[in-house]
Amino acid sequence: MTPKSAFTYRDYEALPNDGRRYEIHDGELCVTPAPSLEHQIISARLSFQLMKWLETRPGGLLLYAPLDVILADRPDETSIVQPDILYIASDRMALTSPRGMEGGPTLAVEILSPSTRRIDRVTKTRLYARYGVPFLWLVDPDGRTIEAFALEGTRYALAVAAAGPEPVDLPPFTGLGLVPDALWP
Repeated sequence: MTPKSAFTYRDYEALPNDGRRYEIHDGELCVTPAPSLEHQIISARLSFQLMKWLETRPGGLLLYAPLDVILADRPDETSIVQPDILYIASDRMALTSPRGMEGGPTLAVEILSPSTRRIDRVTKTRLYARYGVPFLWLVDPDGRTIEAFALEGTRYALAVAAAGPEPVDLPPFTGLGLVPDALWP
């Protein structure tokens, strides 16, 4: 039996542009369907709220999928993800490149869906922690919650669990005043 070779960024670049969402998790190719309408509405509403906050603060950059985040050092490059939304603070701007992001952003946001729930909660959370992404948000449309995590050592600790009509601040943003209920279609 021949050992399975790991997918790398070079293999990833050769994948077809067929509307599927491709990622590589520790050398394993992961293919998921396009996001649902509900997912995209939530992503747009959350992006809009974060953009409004960023307009009043200098520095940093907010981006959304698809954008490659390459979480592995060369020559491996065996972990490539596409967070639904990502924030890059000024101190990490040097990690941007024509390929996307060459390392972890300041914040990765994953909007859970039935086809990605386990991948986002387990696989990608471990990858983000391993590659030093300081903050991770998991947005759960079914539970109508947002869980904001902060990296502590090599693991994430829950910083805030938000739901309902009251404005909240989620790390790394102070003064955000995000209303979770405003995200749900």
